[in-house]
Amino acid sequence: MSEERRLPPHDLQVLGLAWLAGLPGSVAALVLVWLGDFSSKVQWTLTSLVVGTFLGVGLLVRERVMRPLHAVANLLAALREGDYSVRGRGARAGDALGEVLLEVNALGDTLREQRLGVLEAGALLEQVMEEIDVGVLAFDVAGTLRLVNRAGERLLGASRSQLVGKGAGALGLTDLLEGDVPRRLTRSFAEEGGPYELRRGSFRQGGLPHQLVVLADLRLALREQEREAWQRLVRVLSHEINNSLAPIGSIAEALRDTLLMAPRPSDWEEDAKSGLGIVARRSQSLARFMSAYASLARLPPPTPGAVEVDAWVRRVAALEKRRRVGVRAGPGLVLRGDVDQLEQLLINLVRNAVDAVLSAPEAVGDVWVSWAVLSPGAVEVWVEDEGPGMTDTGNLFVPFFTTKPQGSGIGLALSRQIAEAHGGSLRLENRPEGRGCRARLKLPQGA
Repeated sequence: MSEERRLPPHDLQVLGLAWLAGLPGSVAALVLVWLGDFSSKVQWTLTSLVVGTFLGVGLLVRERVMRPLHAVANLLAALREGDYSVRGRGARAGDALGEVLLEVNALGDTLREQRLGVLEAGALLEQVMEEIDVGVLAFDVAGTLRLVNRAGERLLGASRSQLVGKGAGALGLTDLLEGDVPRRLTRSFAEEGGPYELRRGSFRQGGLPHQLVVLADLRLALREQEREAWQRLVRVLSHEINNSLAPIGSIAEALRDTLLMAPRPSDWEEDAKSGLGIVARRSQSLARFMSAYASLARLPPPTPGAVEVDAWVRRVAALEKRRRVGVRAGPGLVLRGDVDQLEQLLINLVRNAVDAVLSAPEAVGDVWVSWAVLSPGAVEVWVEDEGPGMTDTGNLFVPFFTTKPQGSGIGLALSRQIAEAHGGSLRLENRPEGRGCRARLKLPQGA
């Protein structure tokens, strides 16, 4: 670096090289002039001409070299300042300077297109942020609010000019910058609503870290889900209760008419006994239905413990006596979960698989259970059968929906509820490699 600093400027180097190149010829000319048989006037005239030409040509070469460099420097300065409309003249191929100008002009076009793209993307992002019904806030490293969208203004009950530049503490938003995310907030804001889902991320602007806070009002979504849940529940309850009350009402009407007859039929006692028996059975069926609903609604949270997968699967498979359930052993694994709830889940799946096989006309299919590690920390257990497969998959997990004459319709709904309570999932699908169905139970090893 010290040697580079001692070098003279580039224009002086060019000038020096030009003069150095013309020095031998100029010296030779001056020697011939002064040693020749010329008058003094001619000698001084020729000397002035040689020296002037020597100095002028050097300055001309310097100017010819430096002028294009100054032009390129001005072009690059304009590009640095964001002016992409300037162009260099004389840009052409086959010429060293022309090719430099071609590349500078191409660089200007590229930067202009990129700038337009950034501006358009920024305008689109700004428009999206303004239109979405989610509060978006950005805080700098000091906790000062730097950006807020229209939904955020409504949420905080103030205009952008009143909010931007104030600290999170002054705005009462310190809790948004702390704690785990995502999480649900039940606190109130200026706009009535909630609960809210809080999400937070980080980004850099101007080389400094910032935090992006997103607040989504879950009220409308929760109300819509609640309304749909009530509609499904009322529809199912109405169906089941009407199925029991209709025959009870019909039989009660018939028995009343019989008792009002004078004289009564000779077999009226047998009819009364039969009718009352039907009433009793339908009442018991309705009571079982309500009991099943209560068991689904009151599922307690799981009590974690060590669950050895091989022992768990073999224990459940041995409980099924109607048909042998095969166990295709996987790796030795230990899960964290509620052993009682997981056993009930697997019992329901195995029972459904056996029911499917027995419902087939030939009833000769097999049922088996297997498991494997699909990804680090995740285990999947399969219950497969060679029954007729599934035709209606839309109502599989709807509570109390069943296609079995004696089914309660809560087995799969309860099983999925148990799986999700353990942080897992439950899916049913037809086996692609043959007839039958496959239940896929996915559980985290640290459930």
